[in-house]
Amino acid sequence: MQIIRFAELKATPWRNGGGTTREVLSGPAGEPATADGWGWRVSLADVTKAGDFSPFPGCERVLTVVEGDLLLLSVDGSERPVEKYRPFRFDGGAATTAALPTGDIRNLNVIARTDAFKGYASVIEISKKRAHPVFAGQIAVLLQGQATVEDGAGGSADLARYDSVVGSDDATPEVTGRGFLAVVSIDPATD
Repeated sequence: MQIIRFAELKATPWRNGGGTTREVLSGPAGEPATADGWGWRVSLADVTKAGDFSPFPGCERVLTVVEGDLLLLSVDGSERPVEKYRPFRFDGGAATTAALPTGDIRNLNVIARTDAFKGYASVIEISKKRAHPVFAGQIAVLLQGQATVEDGAGGSADLARYDSVVGSDDATPEVTGRGFLAVVSIDPATD
């Protein structure tokens, strides 16, 4: 069972000074890849001032506000309010600027090369009574509350806020608790 602890992720400042990004996971190494060396990436970003987003030509983004109330995006001149826990999909190469009408925010980003991958994000409420499995090709991020993950082989671990669990089909991790979980899926692109 692979758990990625948020407390161990390194914050990388943005080039424009408007925030920081913590990469949760990326893959696969090698081709097809962006100039940054990945075909898809899942990250958590703190946005602390209004400004431009870095463009990712040839990629699609799914952005979900996970802390704070509202992010106002302008994507190729079209304004879009992005509310907490409501994923928004847009062209990664589009000219994108952000405004922070309610203050700083943290968002979950899923970026994928459109010729090779399709990224998805959803936010679900977890329960103590019903375990939520995390399958291969998925990453689950605890957004709020308390949760425990079990590996199906007797191992378990508590999750802290923004800790992530990497899915598996062999010993499928299962998350239980009270709160909200983001479930990210990375699938191969289809024609």
